[in-house]
Amino acid sequence: MPDPLRLYVDAQFTSPYAMSVFVALHEKQLDFDLSPVDLGALEHRAAGFSQLSLTQRVPTLVHGNFSLSESSAITEYIDETFAQGTALYPAEPRARARARQLQAWLRSDLMPIRQERSTEVIFYGPASAPLSAVAHQSAKTLFQVAQALLPDDAENLFGEWSIADVDLALMLNRLVMNGDAVPQRLASYADRQWQRPSVQSWVALERPLR
Repeated sequence: MPDPLRLYVDAQFTSPYAMSVFVALHEKQLDFDLSPVDLGALEHRAAGFSQLSLTQRVPTLVHGNFSLSESSAITEYIDETFAQGTALYPAEPRARARARQLQAWLRSDLMPIRQERSTEVIFYGPASAPLSAVAHQSAKTLFQVAQALLPDDAENLFGEWSIADVDLALMLNRLVMNGDAVPQRLASYADRQWQRPSVQSWVALERPLR
């Protein structure tokens, strides 16, 4: 019997990083159990989970007696461990490195967008406040990077789909789904990525009322 897989995610199902791993597991056609963690109740600090997750964060993936947190580390582990299903990263070394670079940048930069357009605007409804000047500047940077990476008339960033497409689409959809101005080419790209069945499986999860 193969080692079982269990994915710990936020109980609201709004974490972009939990979504990335959830999508990766579906793309790899892997069976796994999903365990919500109530971050508001500090369940991630409780003894059981803190002993399981080195960084006490979601997502955390447990594979047999091995556990791993931090989403891009998890998606790389999944891709390198399981040959079945869809490849999560490009095969060509430079494209693969670029995909990893994009993932790291989306997780470490663009803080004004992440603060003013949290993923709640996607899963619960739009925010009423307009973007601040600094968030507008972050959006401009996001658009410049996305347009530089996305070839004209391309469905994906690197030819074949990769997990980086989901991560970029989610960042763009923070703006698109809130009604903020996004270049049409990028908005169309984000919408196409959002229709992927693995993504829609995450969207369809039943979320608690706010």
